[in-house]
Amino acid sequence: MGVIEDLHRARDAYERREWLAAYRTLSELDDAVLAASDFLSLADAAELLGRPDDAVQALQRAHHAALGAADPLLAARAAARLGAMLALRGESAVAGGWLARGERVLEDVEDDVVERGYLLVGRMLEKVGVGDLEGARPLPEQITACGRRHADPNLVALGLNQEGRVLTVFGQVSEGLRLLDEAMVGVVAGEVDPLVAGEVYCSMIEACQWVGDLGRAAQWTRALSQWCDAQPALVAFTGQCAVHRAQLMRLHGALRDAVTELERSAARYELAGGHPAVALAHHERGDVLRLLGDLDGAERAYGMALQHGGDAQPGRALLAAAKGDLDQAVAAVRRTLAGTYGAIFRHRVIPGCVEVLLAGGLVEESAVLADELAGIAEDFGCTAVHAGSEAVAARVALAHEDPESALPAARSALGRWSSLDAGHEVARARVLVGRALRLLGDQDGAVLELVAAREAFVAQGAAPDARDAAAQLGHADGPGGLTAREVEVLCLVAAGRSNAQVAHDLHLSVKTVARHLSNIFTKLDVGSRTEAAAFAYRHGLC
Repeated sequence: MGVIEDLHRARDAYERREWLAAYRTLSELDDAVLAASDFLSLADAAELLGRPDDAVQALQRAHHAALGAADPLLAARAAARLGAMLALRGESAVAGGWLARGERVLEDVEDDVVERGYLLVGRMLEKVGVGDLEGARPLPEQITACGRRHADPNLVALGLNQEGRVLTVFGQVSEGLRLLDEAMVGVVAGEVDPLVAGEVYCSMIEACQWVGDLGRAAQWTRALSQWCDAQPALVAFTGQCAVHRAQLMRLHGALRDAVTELERSAARYELAGGHPAVALAHHERGDVLRLLGDLDGAERAYGMALQHGGDAQPGRALLAAAKGDLDQAVAAVRRTLAGTYGAIFRHRVIPGCVEVLLAGGLVEESAVLADELAGIAEDFGCTAVHAGSEAVAARVALAHEDPESALPAARSALGRWSSLDAGHEVARARVLVGRALRLLGDQDGAVLELVAAREAFVAQGAAPDARDAAAQLGHADGPGGLTAREVEVLCLVAAGRSNAQVAHDLHLSVKTVARHLSNIFTKLDVGSRTEAAAFAYRHGLC
């Protein structure tokens, strides 16, 4: 009697989405007590708790239990789940074997059954996993149709989501996004199972990022975070959710917070037994550390991305350029561009590649890429892609010493990035505006833009960009890009005055003096009052 009560308790816990309780109780029960459907529930709970190997074992037991119970539909469903899960793990040969077994089990089933749709999901993921996008292309529409025939919301959501992904990959962005939004209707309404909900959420956000629709990505990232938070024991999908949150933090200029979130993401992937996207977490962490000026840390993070199968470009090329190895950097971006096909992939690497090429003096090569990116932006119609394209166009125009073309492009980029609250990119666009204004003879306007950019970079902790902005200000300010007020503060500090004494002498608050001193340290790339004083005396400021 106790065993039966435990079984009912496990089933009730599963229905209440108490995954840990369901997993523990089902795991402790003897196999002879469990039906094939119980093994499927155990597999769900194991996967949601980040125990993929346990999930695979439970699915295998579900398949064999269903065969023993003469239930070919349940046996095929377990095989389909196994095929899809293994395909996502990159085990294409084993996945194909299970899918073939599921198809064979259904050979004697003459009816049109929904399980054939789930097997199609596995076949589609199998083809995507080996890079056969053309072979995968017709399958999502068939999956959606099967789901609709059988009124299966899980299959409909999966099919619509993959239809949308296929369309965006092949350049039909607006239609693809429409289908992706439609897939989310069933998820938001709570019509689909948790595993499908998590998969569709993450796929939706990834698709938005791929096409540069960052506003849409932000909305769904918030929704995914709430969904994850509502299930405290959940481990699956939390790694991806952390990456998505970190990407938004970086966009908004919260660089240090982004590093912390990416470190958490990597830890969650490890807890969940690994994930193909762990390379992305390390790549993103490398990019943010590079922006913060931690070049050694960035190099280590990029190395971790490589170990997990990523290539971390163009971040590694930008890192090489920052270290002064332009030949290596240029060679790397040329390899990246030569091996990157399709607008959905190229638009994400072109801006960084152009930065490297311009640093190497390759202006005409950069101009060709700027034109390509402009065409992609027109096709996609997404704000972030337009902004990135305009920023690239402004950089190329400035390299051509054509401020008349650079200024409108930079200002348009500034406006678009501002509409996305993209703090770091806004500051970078301000630098472009300031450079253009200076070439046009508007020194006051240039100083306003460059000072605003520098202050934003300092607040974000983006030391290399802050130094670059200060160097640009060197054309209008004092040595090292110091403002008149900063020179006053520096001279008093060089004379041995404390922050409180400087504040009294200049009628400022102590907090304001501390901020000026932080800016001075950043501009001069020094770490102490003594070094700053030495700079002041060396340049005759005091």
